[in-house]
Amino acid sequence: MIGAMRDSAETLLASGIQLAGWIRAGEVTSVAVVDAHIAQVERVNPVINAVVHDRFDAARTEAQAADARLAAEGPTALPPLHGVPCTIKECFGVQGMSWTSGHVARRDVRADTDAVGVARLRQAGAVVLGVTNVSELCMWLETSNRVYGRTNNPYHPAHIVGGSSGGEGAIIGSGASPFGLGADVGGSIRMPAFFNGVFGHKPSGGLVPNSGQFPIAHGDALRYLTTGPLSRRAEDLMPLLRILAGPDGHDTGCEAYHLGDPATVDLSSLRVLDLADDGRTRVHPELRGAQRSVADHLESLGARIEREPIAELRHGVEIWSAMLDAAGGTKFGVMLGDGTQVSLARHLLLWALGRSPHTLPALGLAGLERLSGITSGQLGKFVAMGHALRAELERRLGEHGVMLYPSYPVPAPKHYRPLLRPLRFGYTALLNVMQLPVTQVPLGLSTAGLPLGVQVGAAHGNDHVTIAVALELERAFGGWVQPARA
Repeated sequence: MIGAMRDSAETLLASGIQLAGWIRAGEVTSVAVVDAHIAQVERVNPVINAVVHDRFDAARTEAQAADARLAAEGPTALPPLHGVPCTIKECFGVQGMSWTSGHVARRDVRADTDAVGVARLRQAGAVVLGVTNVSELCMWLETSNRVYGRTNNPYHPAHIVGGSSGGEGAIIGSGASPFGLGADVGGSIRMPAFFNGVFGHKPSGGLVPNSGQFPIAHGDALRYLTTGPLSRRAEDLMPLLRILAGPDGHDTGCEAYHLGDPATVDLSSLRVLDLADDGRTRVHPELRGAQRSVADHLESLGARIEREPIAELRHGVEIWSAMLDAAGGTKFGVMLGDGTQVSLARHLLLWALGRSPHTLPALGLAGLERLSGITSGQLGKFVAMGHALRAELERRLGEHGVMLYPSYPVPAPKHYRPLLRPLRFGYTALLNVMQLPVTQVPLGLSTAGLPLGVQVGAAHGNDHVTIAVALELERAFGGWVQPARA
């Protein structure tokens, strides 16, 4: 009997590609898969607050239509994600759904159309369950805003989920979504993937169009902002990337690139740059140990390990900030003020009284933007340093190289702790302006029960190489671990 061969527990552990195969083979129905994930969202969301606007009724209707299409047309004519549920970061337009980016001034905004990435996933057969929480205007590594509140870590609710795709990382990490869509301009895919124990891929700059998200970058920064997938299983990353990639006629930073095949990557021929830290911030010993284990494993396969430090890494935040600034675009304080520079004095007073529509991190970022004091000479210095560093990394990585680099200095901190040391996001942010493809890989749990992980980067256009390494590391180290609370 159709739908009797796979139970709901299995569907909550499978990859999207595996689920699609089961649906096509008649081992489970799309309705059963969608219902199982909806039930899991309803189970975990009261604690983690990840899905902020659902479309469960519409998703069930679409699942019924998917099953009817299978019965009418057979399995061979179906798209690759036929009947498989997913979730979407709320900064992307999903027709009829909230589209606030956590900004109170947009509280009542609903998307008229799907963003390009969303449309491509739906054309590939995916069924959207809902949209997930973000940090205010997608510019901080804690997911909290005055529209939807705070999102909590599925492994330990007292800890952060990262940002700005924090809701996406949390709902996938909880087992309630097999994959989702995120965006990353300073680590906003990779930090949530790391803190929530799942896979995340920041594509090469210019590979995937960013159209249909708010806020959106402009000019050269369109290649620093990247749209990409998060998933609980590594095997989904490359199929999702192929679905998402390619120009759309609107994103001027997007170009057509040839995507390689992870199956063709010879791991024994890899050159591995094992970069233990940025030379500025000490990394937690369990993260250092996990990264060293990864390097040792790749070496056991025949890879050549290099550990020569790169001095410029210590200036990651400055390089990222300078290159974004040089790219132009609307200032964060103006976005926060909904078109005019936000009054920091007024809103800090309102915040102290519990009446500001803004979060403290957002006000702090607007203040840092105005008080950074960076001169034109310093700006030019760090931009030049960034361009030189990118050339150096591309040279050292070549066609057969990857870099291992910490995702963040510590496992997921408790809520508000990042405010005490706000510049630690340089580990991820720097790689945006380098335009490198980077895959975030989970590596089990710490002694405190929090996810460990590592970033795997490669030369521009070599997305398939980092994903090939991710597939091997999942095989060797286990990948995503279902939270006990889920």
